[in-house]
Amino acid sequence: MPVPFPLTEAAPGEGLRERKKRETRQRIAETGLRLFLAHGFEGTTLDMVAEAAGISRRAFFSYFKSKDDILMYWQGAGWARIRADLLGISPDVPPLDAVRDVVARHMSAYSSDEMAALDRLMRSSKTLKARKQAFYAEQELALFETLCEVWRQPERRLGLRMVAVASIGALRVTTQLWGEQPVAAQPMADLFRAALDGLASELGANDAK
Repeated sequence: MPVPFPLTEAAPGEGLRERKKRETRQRIAETGLRLFLAHGFEGTTLDMVAEAAGISRRAFFSYFKSKDDILMYWQGAGWARIRADLLGISPDVPPLDAVRDVVARHMSAYSSDEMAALDRLMRSSKTLKARKQAFYAEQELALFETLCEVWRQPERRLGLRMVAVASIGALRVTTQLWGEQPVAAQPMADLFRAALDGLASELGANDAK
């Protein structure tokens, strides 16, 4: 099943050597993802990925340490695009609303079938499950740092940290609930929006008391 792969952007002043290395890394990641979806994570060997990507097994380790690093690279590239979009948000927009809208928009780039395939893939081994949990913690910190670049007032840092915690927490709950429902029952983007809207509503209700 073809899945939209988030392209990695060229760094400012990127030279020819760096560009070729970035493009090769991306090609390996795209190839690995395609093979994982077709044959399963455990059913895909490093040799299969290397051959399909047109490199040697030895060259593979110049770009990735393991098979699961391919999936972490894929997820990292997607979150890099999300953070880049957040940097373009007006500071007049409430941070929680900004995260909700940007993340939901990126989720909507995938069909329900594609999201289901990716979810099954990430839950297909203990190694991937463990890496996924560690990845959430990394993205929580990265999201907080991104928010601080948009909403720069020092007195808002604690609130922004809580926005990052709540957003990643909502993503974890959303992913779990979405995986438990019948495919296509409700888009994951809608569930994520509902989770953050529900949180905002609860906080507003508490403020009113």
